[in-house]
Amino acid sequence: MIIIQDILVSDDVIKEQFLCNLNACKGACCWEGDSGAPLEKEEMETLDNIYDSIKGFLTEEGRSAIEAQGKYVFFKEAEEFGTTLINNKACAYMTYNELGIAQCGIEQAHKAGATDFLKPISCHLYPIRVAEDERVDFIALNYDRWDICSAACDLGKKEQLPIYRFVKPAIIRKFGEAFYEELDAAAKYVLEQEEE
Repeated sequence: MIIIQDILVSDDVIKEQFLCNLNACKGACCWEGDSGAPLEKEEMETLDNIYDSIKGFLTEEGRSAIEAQGKYVFFKEAEEFGTTLINNKACAYMTYNELGIAQCGIEQAHKAGATDFLKPISCHLYPIRVAEDERVDFIALNYDRWDICSAACDLGKKEQLPIYRFVKPAIIRKFGEAFYEELDAAAKYVLEQEEE
């Protein structure tokens, strides 16, 4: 475990390797699991505000689920709000490309210029999960191991790409450029020490 700007970073985030292999998994993280993508408070407000701009990028099934359940749902087991699900499975904001690979409808709307919001930060950071307790000002970054991502682990090892570098844009989006630079320097130091 290392500490960057009072944030705990699991050793796995710098030592394990990862690179999404969508040809292998087809974006299964968008339809597998027990709850929707975790949402921050501000993101729920954002979804309320941008929904009319992005709903044309969603599937009919996704729009129906959102209209029936809301733009986000509280998941009791996870004790957090997350994206709405279709029949307790697929994310309601998920679409498919022409190759049958899952993609984010919000991100497609962003690419088309319909919204400034890229997608939930929890999706952008994956496979890193942020553990946070505001009551004690605690934040930790952990690697979320999931068997459906085994092809991503294999490809990451082949390309020698540590998790934190794979999600560099997301880390900078969430914590800032200075945080990433400090993390990168600390990771290089730790890895160099292990090689000696």
